[in-house]
Amino acid sequence: MRHLLSVTDLDAASATALLDTADRLKQALLGREVRKLPTLRGRTVVTMFYENSTRTRVSFEIAGKWMSADTINVAASGSSVGKGESLRDTAATLAAIGADCIVVRHPASGAAHRMAHWADRDAAAGAVGPTGPGSATSVVNAGDGTHEHPTQALLDAATVRDRLGGVAGRRIGIVGDVLHSRVARSNVFLLATLGAEVVLVAPPTLLPVGVAAWPCRVGTDLEAELPGLDVVMMLRVQAERMHGAFFPSSREYAVRYGLSERRAAFLPEHAVVLHPGPMVRGMEIAPAVADAPSSAVLAQVQNGVHVRMAVLYHLLAGAAA
Repeated sequence: MRHLLSVTDLDAASATALLDTADRLKQALLGREVRKLPTLRGRTVVTMFYENSTRTRVSFEIAGKWMSADTINVAASGSSVGKGESLRDTAATLAAIGADCIVVRHPASGAAHRMAHWADRDAAAGAVGPTGPGSATSVVNAGDGTHEHPTQALLDAATVRDRLGGVAGRRIGIVGDVLHSRVARSNVFLLATLGAEVVLVAPPTLLPVGVAAWPCRVGTDLEAELPGLDVVMMLRVQAERMHGAFFPSSREYAVRYGLSERRAAFLPEHAVVLHPGPMVRGMEIAPAVADAPSSAVLAQVQNGVHVRMAVLYHLLAGAAA
């Protein structure tokens, strides 16, 4: 595996291999006073985020550090991007400086794919890479516009496996702002690949064009769907991407599509509640539901570190292991 750009790059076997590696790395760290593995010693991981992030950026940095890689965060606002440097030149510069892997988040859909294309082309042309002329830099998509967020989908699948023993055969509801959510798109395709039945529940105004071709079912009545779900994933309403009125008000949205305590009671006893964060409490999810034993929101965050460790391992050490 050279890059991780989309969950559609993964079949069931490769996705399961990543999740299994994450489990093994988690076990390897248990009981260690110093949480360090020598796996990626001598490797350099650069995180380049053009959009705000807490969970994804920090967990990638921790993942690299726990495997002894040198991790460097480059803030777009404090880099040459602020002087007008192109994404193409930024990617080439980071590769030439010695980045073995670039983890990138960008507001433009397809940005990570372009960086990977340039990295492969430069390596084939003999350009200077992290270990000399002709070597290639790996690229990980940490979220590109409204397109994809593959490592979020992987950590969500890992959390479902932890809580329910597996993904295959489970009915998983994804609720809310599907239109602007790269998390929703990646989860639909990955969870379906792993054998889950996925249902999207959203206002018609927050469903993307072409959703009928996705491997899922679409509904608009949340209360009708809840009793049959093993997992319900509440999405963040991405107001920063909305240019227009997609619903009358936040109160109206909460009434129709928020996971209140009353609605949560419709779920089966074993059901798991997920949210990719950050949560808008009281609108998307009631505080009592977010903090209930059925909530695996913090487990998602913890699993994110181990899943991203696994991704870095498969990209930077797997071929040599």
